[in-house]
Formats: sequence, structure tokens, C-alpha cells
Amino acid sequence: MTTKDNAARISQLIQDHEAEIGSQWIAQLEALTVRGTASSKQQLRDHCQQFLATFATATRGGELENIEHRSWDEVRDLLAEISSTRAKTGSTPSETATFVFSLKQPVFSQLTAAYAGQPEILAAASWSISTLLDKLGLYTIEVFQKAKDQIIVRQQQELLELSTPVVKLWNGILALPLIGTLDSARTQVVMENILQKIVDTGAVIAIIDITGVPTVDTLVAQHLMKTIAAARLMGADCIISGIRPQIAQTIVHLGVNLEDVITKATLADAFVVALERTGTTLITNKA
Repeated sequence: MTTKDNAARISQLIQDHEAEIGSQWIAQLEALTVRGTASSKQQLRDHCQQFLATFATATRGGELENIEHRSWDEVRDLLAEISSTRAKTGSTPSETATFVFSLKQPVFSQLTAAYAGQPEILAAASWSISTLLDKLGLYTIEVFQKAKDQIIVRQQQELLELSTPVVKLWNGILALPLIGTLDSARTQVVMENILQKIVDTGAVIAIIDITGVPTVDTLVAQHLMKTIAAARLMGADCIISGIRPQIAQTIVHLGVNLEDVITKATLADAFVVALERTGTTLITNKA
């Protein structure tokens, strides 16, 4: 029995018994699904029907051992779509792979009924289906993980952007309050945000407040200097505020040169200096 003969039998069997296989498969998946809305259950049924149809067509190509063959393109595309959707909706990799693995039982049932008196054909077809669905199940896990990684990277980027807000305090004055550790990735976001805000507002002073930065080491100091240098290239001077006593000692101990940078203990002090440098006069009402 050739591989093509085996594939033809499997394809024909799925086509002949698509309704029975589909109903048994869907019932099995719904029994495994604890949570789910009416729309999600309908989507599951649609996915099962689409997969069965494309699966039967792909097996007809005779390439049961190579799911990278062009005859499996439509199946892979469908599984990629299903896996990506499940990754976005909070499913687990095992739940996603189960979508494919659970098809074995209804197909085996039909194979057993069709070839009960032909053990060699039954064994060959069962082995082909099992290994084929294993490969497709592993493919869904790979796609799921890639989609999940992309979601995580996007969320990390969004968190970085949210954690580095640039605030306009006054005409020509910006403030960038930093909270948490300042690493290379975050420094890049800081520079991009502050430079874009300088362009948008025409600011001439940018206050970088490090009150919320727990520690300042050589790397953090270098990141700060890069941000200051980038802002100066855009025509804005920088003031560093939030220099606590322990941070001041650390900076001196590290030998970081901040002589050409204005530093202040608090954001309020830095804001006063920024107002003076922009020519704004403060008038204090005396009681």
C-alpha cells in the first residue's frame, strides 16, 4: 500500500463521514471547555468545520509526512489564525493544541468501523493520522507561543511609554518624572518621548526628576547624560531634580561629571530655576 493510497483513503473517509466526525469532535471539545459564551462556542464550531474541510483537501495531496508542503498551506494558515486568536483571548498552549489532538478519537472511530476487517490498512491509516495530527498540534503551540511573545513585547513597550510621561509644566518648560529602574530600553523610550515633546511644544527647558529612581549607578548616570545630550541637540537645556543625599554621595563616589548640568533637590526648586531661565517672573502674594 503506497502513501498516496493511504492518503486517498483517509481523505475519502473524512469526506464521507465529515458530519459524524465533526459532531463528535465538537461535542468532545465543548465538554472540555469549562468557560465559554454562545459566540465563542459558535466560533469553535465554525473552526472545526473549516478545519475538517481543509484537512480533507490537504490529505488528498498525498503529503502526510510533510506539513510544510504547499498542499498544507491552507491548513497551516487556518491553524495560525486560530492559535493567534486564542493567544489574544487568554487560552493556554495546551488548550490550543487540544483543538487538534482531540480530532484523533472521532477519526479513529470511523477508521475502525471502515477497516475493521483490514488490520494492515487500519494500522497504517491510524499511524498516519496520529503522527500527522501530532505535527499539526505542535505547530499550533509554536504559533501560539510566537503570538504570545508578540503580545508580551507590545505590552512591555506600552508600559514603558506609560512609565515615562512627559508633562508640560509651563510655556517652554517640560517635566519628565522617572520612577523605577532606568535601563537601556527605557532610556531609549525616554529620549524618544522627550525629544518628540520638545519638537511638539518648542520647549527650551526639560526637567528630569529622578525622585522615584531607587538607585543611581554608573549605567544610570550614563543614560541620564545621553538623554541630556540628546535634548541639548534639540535646543533644550536640562535640569535634574530629585537629587537626594544618598544619590548625591553615590554620584560623587562614581566620579560622574555633572558640573555642566543644573541639579536640584526637588522638582519645585527645579521649576523655579526653569521659570527664571525662561524669563518668567514669580510674584509672591504676601498676606
